[in-house]
Amino acid sequence: MNLHSETAEIFVPDGSPEEPALSRTTHLAVAAHQDDIEIMAFDGILKSFQNPNSWFSGIVMTNGGGSPRAGLYKNFTDEEMIKIRQQEQRKAAIIGEYSCQVLLNYSSAEVKNTNNDHPTEDLVKLLIATKPETVYTHNPADKHDTHVAVVVRVINALRQIPPELRPKKVYGCEVWRSLDWLLDENKVAFNISSRENLQLALLGVFDSQITGGKRYDLATMGRRRANATYYASHDTDTASGMIFAMDLTPLIQEDTLDIAQYVQEQINLFAKDVSERLGKFIKR
Repeated sequence: MNLHSETAEIFVPDGSPEEPALSRTTHLAVAAHQDDIEIMAFDGILKSFQNPNSWFSGIVMTNGGGSPRAGLYKNFTDEEMIKIRQQEQRKAAIIGEYSCQVLLNYSSAEVKNTNNDHPTEDLVKLLIATKPETVYTHNPADKHDTHVAVVVRVINALRQIPPELRPKKVYGCEVWRSLDWLLDENKVAFNISSRENLQLALLGVFDSQITGGKRYDLATMGRRRANATYYASHDTDTASGMIFAMDLTPLIQEDTLDIAQYVQEQINLFAKDVSERLGKFIKR
């Protein structure tokens, strides 16, 4: 596939040819950084793991060169970090038995540059090649600028492909902001209680982040456990791990629907819920 970056890579863990490996994809994650996929899209990994009828693929938009570093990686250059993070992502793809792992290798600045269409053009090509049934990406209420830039590019890319080739579902998932604030009726809750060993293995691969000063492995597993317990206030737990997501499917069903307005409506519903609950107990 002709991608814009000379260093872009399509890694196929089982050695299959590139084209069929892309086309067999049923679940696709598009993430900003190495390890974001494993944090936010485990639902797709779980559904596809050792399942001959389902295949998970991942796309990482940036090269990871700007990541914070400490400890063993304290003195690594950006170029050295890029190599390390790419290798970690390939390891995760092998452990998770992904169909493909695409590394687009843009800088964060390139992804955030709204005048640069190359990242979106690459996504269009990959979405047409994979034709996934389900897409996982960042949620548009995330607090990381690069994450938000990625989800906007994903929506724009999906709107550029024919409706019949678009996925059935698009989900915006948790990474740099939890989605417990979404009203329950608007919240997508993925039960990922099983295969904790696989979850830990995938998160633990990213040593450059964990040893480098960010315990994403512990934080991610803790959030999944907390989501499951705090999901329902008056019911016993039905899961030991949950990932929450915002349903972004309406944004690719109605191309004129404004992304910011769609998210603002979710926020307004949350504000209304808080205000009305307080109002029940405050004497006027």
